[in-house]
Amino acid sequence: MPKIKFNWDPAKSEKNIIKYEVSFDEAASIFKDPLALYYDDIEHSQKEKREFVIGRSAARERLLTCFMVRTEDTVRIISARTSTHRERQNYDENAEIGS
Repeated sequence: MPKIKFNWDPAKSEKNIIKYEVSFDEAASIFKDPLALYYDDIEHSQKEKREFVIGRSAARERLLTCFMVRTEDTVRIISARTSTHRERQNYDENAEIGS
């Protein structure tokens, strides 16, 4: 499996840290979570196909939700934040332990 490359707008990354206290570097770590859940982001896919992923970050071991656009070998992170109660509940109910 090819290694995933990440990119993002540095200015947007800084704004994300101020607004949500989540760096895009930390957000990128959730893609290593084997239990991460991926969804189509239909609400924000008018101009391009967007997705979001709910997964556990490596550094701070907190559940994050990351909005992104995926191409063949690159993920462009758009925003990331701590998961909502409903998203955490969804992760707990649907992530298969030991997968």
